[in-house]
Amino acid sequence: MRQLITILIAFYTLGVFGQSQKINGVGFVSVNDSISKQHINPLININANYVAINPFGFVKGLSNPKVSYDSNYQWFGETSNGIKQYAKQFKKHGLKIMLKPQIWVMHGDYTGHIKMKTEKDWLAFETSYRAFILHFARIAANIQADIFCIGVELEQFTVLRLKFWKQLIIDIKKIYKGKLTYAANWDEYKRVLFWDQLDYIGIDAYFPLSDAKTPSVSALEKGWKVHKIVIEKVQTYYKKPILFTEFGYRSIDFSAKQPWDSQVVKQQINHQAQQNALQAIYNQFWNEKWFAGGFLWKWFPNHANAGGSQNNRFTPQNKPAENLIKQLYKK
Repeated sequence: MRQLITILIAFYTLGVFGQSQKINGVGFVSVNDSISKQHINPLININANYVAINPFGFVKGLSNPKVSYDSNYQWFGETSNGIKQYAKQFKKHGLKIMLKPQIWVMHGDYTGHIKMKTEKDWLAFETSYRAFILHFARIAANIQADIFCIGVELEQFTVLRLKFWKQLIIDIKKIYKGKLTYAANWDEYKRVLFWDQLDYIGIDAYFPLSDAKTPSVSALEKGWKVHKIVIEKVQTYYKKPILFTEFGYRSIDFSAKQPWDSQVVKQQINHQAQQNALQAIYNQFWNEKWFAGGFLWKWFPNHANAGGSQNNRFTPQNKPAENLIKQLYKK
């Protein structure tokens, strides 16, 4: 027994366990229908071991205090019944789950700018958001999700109402017993002050890396260094693993300049830029012991009709990037 323990400690020291347990995930897009094995086979083919299910709640404006969710007008996959159906299929085929409910502001305003105008509205928003998150915490418990994400890119809310968030996490833990994270934007995570209560430091990793049209892998890795230093400092301070709750790049020119930008429509298609950026992020993080893994944005259920050579969006499907991800996730 003592010899076995010694071997296990040695394996851990060498990082073997860390590598075997990396989260090789994708953000799975909900649709208005159930899913089956045919929708999951392409995920298995790229060696994914996790999926993120993203049910949305909606607010009508940046200062509107009411969150609407789980309604009849939403996609089936965003409803309680839809999430349960998706989860059953994913688990049946060996995929683990992160449930990641998030807010969508009408007209596409950025969620990090949500800020109430009065204390009365703040309290109303907190009550509504609490109901929203606890609803999905109960679903996360029901489906036995492996990870539950308590919020996505809500900087003004998290900074200005810290006391609310600390209590919310306590309340969530009474319902859901799995791993917890929060998905902070790439420029937000340093100011989140409740990482000590969570299991992962979650980052939507759309860091700007290069102004070049088609930066090389080495140039992109150089661009990562300044960001990686800060990420490591935060990780060391809280002693929690880093999880990229989202990462990804569009197949366009200058895709690493402002990787978060989904608004550009007419940019030239550039599959090499997407591949280089994915290779660079993998090179920089997947071998780190303190890095848990990440969720690639994004993956559509109807694989045959998704992405393709003329698609300049984030999905790697039916592009050269898909084969690259398959190779990287296999490692």
